[in-house]
Amino acid sequence: MEKTIAAAYENAPKTWVYKLLLVFGVAAMLIWSSSTIVINDTTGSGLSVAKNILSGIFHPDTKLLFNFTNSGVLYLLLETLCIAFLGTIVGAVISVPLSFISASNLMPRPIALVGRLAIAAIRTVPAFIYGLMFIRVTGPGPFAGLLTMSLCSIGMVSKMFIESIEDLDKRILESLDAAGCTTFQKIRYGILPQLFPDFMSTLIYRFDMNLRDATVLGLVGAGGIGAPLIFAMSSYRWNEVGSILLGLIVLVMIIEWISAKIRTKLTRG
Repeated sequence: MEKTIAAAYENAPKTWVYKLLLVFGVAAMLIWSSSTIVINDTTGSGLSVAKNILSGIFHPDTKLLFNFTNSGVLYLLLETLCIAFLGTIVGAVISVPLSFISASNLMPRPIALVGRLAIAAIRTVPAFIYGLMFIRVTGPGPFAGLLTMSLCSIGMVSKMFIESIEDLDKRILESLDAAGCTTFQKIRYGILPQLFPDFMSTLIYRFDMNLRDATVLGLVGAGGIGAPLIFAMSSYRWNEVGSILLGLIVLVMIIEWISAKIRTKLTRG
C-alpha cells in the first residue's frame, strides 16, 4: 500500500514550475501597478485629521451621546435602524412574488426572462443614485431612505430567492400530490419548510447591508445618522464625530450578535 502511494506521488504531474511562474507573474503585476501610486506627505493635515478622529472616538461628546431629543445620537441611530429594517421588510414583500414569477422551474421561460430582466435593471442602479432620485420626489427625510432601501433590497433579495426556489426538491411535492394534498397543503408542508431557512438567512444578510447603506444615505439627506456625521466632520467637531461613530460601532456589534444567534437557530432548526 505504501509503495502504491509513493508511486502515485512520483507519477503525479509536476506543477511547481507553473505555480512559480504564476507567483512571479502576480508579483510583477503588483510592482508595475505600484509604480502609479502617488503617496503624499502624511505628516500634514491628513495625519492630524486621523488623530483627531481617533481622539474623538476615545473622548466622545457625552451630551450628544446621551441626548434623548431628535438631534441626539440614540434617536438618529434608531431612525437609521428603522429605515434599514422597514426597507428590508418592504423589499422582501415585493421580492417574494417577483421571485416566483422569475423562477424558471415554475414559470414559462419568457415570463421568467422578463422577471429576471426587471430584477437586473433594478440592481444596476447604485443606492446613492436611488437616494438622490427619491429625495427629489418625496423631499429630504427618512421616507426617501425607506424607499431607497426597499428598492435596493429587491434586486439582491429577489436574486437569492430565485436560487432557493429553483433548488426546491420536487420529489417532496410529488409525494404530497400522491397523498392527495391540496395546493395549500403542498405550499404549507412542501414549499415553505424548504424555503423559510434560506429566505430568512437572505433577509438577515440584507438587513446588515441596509444598516450600513442607510448610514451612507444620510449624507444625501435621506434620513438617519449620516448627515449629522458629515456635518460634524465638516465643522471639525471631532468629539461629536466620536460620539456618532461610537454609537454606530455599538449598534453594528449588537446587530451582528443577534444575527449570529438567529442564523445558528436556523441552521440547527
